[in-house]
Amino acid sequence: MSTLIDGKALAEELRGEVGLEAAALLQRHGRAPGLAAVLVGEDAASQVYVRNKHKACQQAGLHSEVFRLPSDCPRERLLALVDLLNADPAFDGILVQLPLPAHLNEQEVLERIRPDKDVDGFHPINVGRVLAGLPGAFAPATPAGIVELLRRSGIPTAGAHVVVLGRSNIVGKPLASLLMQKGPGADATVTVCHSRSRELADHCRRADILVAAIGRARFVSADMVKEGAVVVDVGINRIEDPTAPKGSRLVGDVDFDAVAPRCRAITPVPGGVGPMTIAMLLKNTVESARRRLEGPR
Repeated sequence: MSTLIDGKALAEELRGEVGLEAAALLQRHGRAPGLAAVLVGEDAASQVYVRNKHKACQQAGLHSEVFRLPSDCPRERLLALVDLLNADPAFDGILVQLPLPAHLNEQEVLERIRPDKDVDGFHPINVGRVLAGLPGAFAPATPAGIVELLRRSGIPTAGAHVVVLGRSNIVGKPLASLLMQKGPGADATVTVCHSRSRELADHCRRADILVAAIGRARFVSADMVKEGAVVVDVGINRIEDPTAPKGSRLVGDVDFDAVAPRCRAITPVPGGVGPMTIAMLLKNTVESARRRLEGPR
């Protein structure tokens, strides 16, 4: 029988720690850590994500503001807003919710954010510092959340063979970089696979820890997972389900019901990686504020 890794409970624990740090900074310096979220357009999923982040900030005692722009917002207006937020001492972190409307260049906008306020960890300077294992970099929240989830669950990574299924800049690549570094929560042997990998199932079956982030609903089947492996499901896919209240439900990239009996431990969807992502975003924001107010450790 596999152990269910409760990401919601672990995230609550982490958010409690972040809240204590935020309160201490407020007491010492007279202001709470601040996060600015920029939302362009009316994408329904993006609005939900930003609303959840804003609510989590408030619950943890962080100052949070959402800046909304219309979907036809000119490039210059968006960049000007980012410049204003870069210069505003009330904000220690800036996130621009992706995806952006097609007429806007996402990379240009991400590179406009100051690296020391890039709590999403997407600026090339932070990407490079994470890859090099240098201190002070902000790692993207989802990969950092996965590392923290494994650590808090008592799942050792040192010497483990981790297979990351997916090579995105948001999850796959930075997660591989984090896991292969030296130190706690890392020291793993990492294989990165993707949709063009040959003998994909064979690679997955070799994993002590399998991370599924390929973006395909229930893609990972039982025959792709070795007995006793740990499975981390990053996927969020909505599928039709006439029995569900709204006629659809969320599932991951793993066929949970079939895979769970083979695993030592597995994350659910929802309630697994997702809550850790938001918690790590708050942690990065508080760390950014601490550095700004108190300098490097």
